[in-house]
Amino acid sequence: MPLDQPTTERRALITGATAGIGAAFARRLAADGWHLVLVARDATRLDEHAAELTARHGHQVETLPADLSTDDGCAVVERRLADGSPVELVVNNAGISLNKPFLRSTVEDEARLLRLNVHAVMRLTLAALRTMTERRHGAVINVSSVAGFGAVMPGSTYSASKAWVTNFSESVGQSARPFGVRVMALCPGYTRTEFHSRAGIDMSKTPEWMWLRADDVVDEALRDLRKGKLVSIPAWKYKLAVAGLRHAPRRLLDVVSRDTRGRIGRDER
Repeated sequence: MPLDQPTTERRALITGATAGIGAAFARRLAADGWHLVLVARDATRLDEHAAELTARHGHQVETLPADLSTDDGCAVVERRLADGSPVELVVNNAGISLNKPFLRSTVEDEARLLRLNVHAVMRLTLAALRTMTERRHGAVINVSSVAGFGAVMPGSTYSASKAWVTNFSESVGQSARPFGVRVMALCPGYTRTEFHSRAGIDMSKTPEWMWLRADDVVDEALRDLRKGKLVSIPAWKYKLAVAGLRHAPRRLLDVVSRDTRGRIGRDER
């Protein structure tokens, strides 16, 4: 079943679905007629969001409260992907950054970041692809970041985790293509959400022109997915930024990274 074919049977699973880019995916897909499976830690907020979407669009919305930084949380979602109504699209959006540099971090905090940003993405992508490749259709969008293209946030391990997500998605996407399944990394820049304020990160000095709208990020991501792209970088300004990160001299990147010192991280999506 092609992802862009209108049908009442399409179902998408979205992690980190109650805010930011995850919530924007839920709104857009519900409006397009998709049934939804929403995953987040906050069960109350999850139920409220699901009820709002059902009332507005009339489509089925399941909820799965789960902390994906834990093995048990990942297992809940893996079981749903293996059983029940087939899921045509998985959006791995849940992720965190730590609002402190590595030298002041702890093993526990860094391990949690890796479990959520890397380990959970790997597990849920694998669980989704097992059934999608058998059916010969489906897609996975792994939300990464422009930050993954260069170490421009001194002391932050967020960039390293997102570099893994992008590389992983490109590699797995190539291997899934022969089965009619798409895997794509979505790499936005600064996006207007509630996460920075929740984390206590002061973004007041970030120029207005650098900000993206979550709804616009989702629109471009879905267009790029239909085109079969392995990596989606929303907005021309961030496409240019990524080109610079890939090809600029290392000394210049060191200067840029010093300018971004202190603005590291995002709260959980």
